[in-house]
Amino acid sequence: MENLRRLVGEIAQTRRQDLPKLSPLQRSFIPLLSFSSIIYGFALFVRHQLYYFGFFHRHRLPVPVISVGNLTWGGNGKTPMVEFIAHWFIKSGVSPLILTRGYAGGDEAKMLQRHLIGTPAKIGVGANRIAIAACFFGRYGYLDSRSRKECFDRLHTDLNVEMRSNTDKIGAVILDDGLQHWRLHRDLEILMVNGMMPWGNGQLLPLGPLREPLSALSRADVAVIHNAEMVPSRELKDIELMIREVKKNLPIFLTKLAPSYFFEVKNYCSKLPLTVVSHMAVFCVSAIGFASAFVQEIEKMGPLYVDRLGFSDHHWFQYKDIVMMKQRLRKLQDEFGAMPIVVVTEKDYDRDPLILRLMDPYKVLVLCCQLQIVPSGGHTEKCFNKLLKQFMEVNFS
Repeated sequence: MENLRRLVGEIAQTRRQDLPKLSPLQRSFIPLLSFSSIIYGFALFVRHQLYYFGFFHRHRLPVPVISVGNLTWGGNGKTPMVEFIAHWFIKSGVSPLILTRGYAGGDEAKMLQRHLIGTPAKIGVGANRIAIAACFFGRYGYLDSRSRKECFDRLHTDLNVEMRSNTDKIGAVILDDGLQHWRLHRDLEILMVNGMMPWGNGQLLPLGPLREPLSALSRADVAVIHNAEMVPSRELKDIELMIREVKKNLPIFLTKLAPSYFFEVKNYCSKLPLTVVSHMAVFCVSAIGFASAFVQEIEKMGPLYVDRLGFSDHHWFQYKDIVMMKQRLRKLQDEFGAMPIVVVTEKDYDRDPLILRLMDPYKVLVLCCQLQIVPSGGHTEKCFNKLLKQFMEVNFS
């Protein structure tokens, strides 16, 4: 199954003009995948029409909702953006509720829980996000329009003072992976785009990586191009032009994941500097949507050599995977005459931290990163925060 996922993933990320260069086995799958994409596209169209003509209704929550979503699978920076916005709300004195589906074991939800521990942020996990939200509102309560206005007035009085929430009541909802979750009304739609592979081959699932046609860009209020520091400026301009062809005046921001430190799998409280991998043989292991950005960040840290092993997104490491990794590590050790270091992402750690301890005697480090907004054309972090403040002005006052 893992090999099949990898095979289909390679087809989806191959540009249309390069499809003839694929292996005969991969090309043999294209007719079946094309037919499946047509069926998927038709189902999307029918679903959209049912909402458009009122057969299906959107549920409105009693507090403002920000949706963070994407058009393609993996590597879009969606979850780091959710965390970024959650911290902004917390600093503004608002307790946010994050609603996430918890796909494939909930590795992203676990990462959010670890990062936001000790804050007033709440995290609801489950496919039925309306029911999950109702449970949290029943347990903690929520700020009504009058309370939200008082909250905004306090913030507006002194913008230099970092507000602290004095209530557990929920003031806003952040919908993780919300673009395709049409059941919930949202007040602000943020769409994330992977700058290193924005649209893949431009086809719908499963032939391509698109979860919706590019016309869905028109529903966005803000577009964010992620991994921007790894993309040539000319390609960034092309992505921006393509976005503006769909929605001319859409605000576009650039972001990146900035590495901050490592921690050891056996001690998540440890903090090791990024220089710990300098002049070392490093083995990058990941099961995320777009591993190339992760590997490139490690390469920037000055290791002696970087080997990599990638699995499909959300893959659960098995004992046989550990055996295969150790075989690769022994080869690296023989080649370089020293113990190599294994590096994984936080999502890989949070999926199953215990199995990674079976890598002994090799040290396993987890790379921790934070989302940063890359200044571009006047669109800075200050501008993004101003956009969020305007969102509060409209929905809190």
